[in-house]
Amino acid sequence: MSFYELYSQYRELDFPAVCKSVSRNRIASILGKDKITPLDFLALLTEQAGEFLEEMAQKAHRLTVQHFGKVILLYTPMYLGNYCTNQCVYCNFNTQNQIPRMKLSLEQVEEEAQIIAATGLRHLLILTGESRTQTPVSYIKDCVKVLRKYFTSVSIEVYPLTTEEYAGLIEAGVDGLTIYQETYHRETYDRLHISGPKKDYLNRLEAPERACQARMRAVNIGALLGLYDWRAEAFATGLHADYLQNKFMDSEISVSLPRIRPIAGGFTPQSPVGDRELVQIMLALRLFLPRVGITISTRERAEFRDNLLPLGVTKMSAGSSTVVGGHSRKESGGGQFEISDTRDVNAMKTMLLAHGYQPIFKDWEALA
Repeated sequence: MSFYELYSQYRELDFPAVCKSVSRNRIASILGKDKITPLDFLALLTEQAGEFLEEMAQKAHRLTVQHFGKVILLYTPMYLGNYCTNQCVYCNFNTQNQIPRMKLSLEQVEEEAQIIAATGLRHLLILTGESRTQTPVSYIKDCVKVLRKYFTSVSIEVYPLTTEEYAGLIEAGVDGLTIYQETYHRETYDRLHISGPKKDYLNRLEAPERACQARMRAVNIGALLGLYDWRAEAFATGLHADYLQNKFMDSEISVSLPRIRPIAGGFTPQSPVGDRELVQIMLALRLFLPRVGITISTRERAEFRDNLLPLGVTKMSAGSSTVVGGHSRKESGGGQFEISDTRDVNAMKTMLLAHGYQPIFKDWEALA
């Protein structure tokens, strides 16, 4: 059974009715379980479960420490290019937006790498806009070959690829994939992606599985929170992560919880997600999937990220820029979205140590 077939079974549920029927006794019973079901997970996302956040937080903290210890893996993004062929209404890289467009030369990639590596970071996430013409797979491979001289782990966040293309990038040195479905609600997806290859809902939905089939070491998924009802999006994300974990046990599955940020031209989220709701999503995910990694990026403000530490986070970005060449260039225009937490790597390291957490710059070494 494909994930879409599995997800379609749950889409037949009357979500409002199911959520409304959950009792306080049901929530208390779920919190006493060692392993919870998908419908238990949905119950933990309901309004009634919001009254149990303290109990959920305590259990989420215990599970996180049990499976991951008190450590946070630090990484930073590097934007290789911002050319895009898609017209997505919520993204600054929208092909209709009049922003400065560029891509890095291999010499500029190396310059960026040297600056980032000097901070001590050894995990890197490289990103492009979705343009196979301007940033083809061959270009990404060439960049990875440069970057592997400086970084132990290089992950990609690019347009969906075929299984063979993922395999080729793995051979070049890529070990991780981040790809967001943006919204799992198909009708909303179709409405927000006006034109371009990204309009193909199933091609994007199946990309994480293709990467796992190619034996990608780590795969990170998520929904862009705010585009559709947050409970439905969180449930679909958790269901997707559970599916991938069960089917591909050799791949490390992680989840990101990005909330939509301001962009050029403005975009008003249909379903804004507040801090309390984001906390509830994180806690419910941790209780449902004790072994899944959870990433919180610099989309979130510094104080809030600090407060999320004991609730299930395992990975955080530091010293981020969403501008192409943003680590070596000072220009601020043309970024994908506005960053909220602008702390550099040293500031993040100091904060983590002050909270009793060990910052990790490198958590594995590839075999020669």
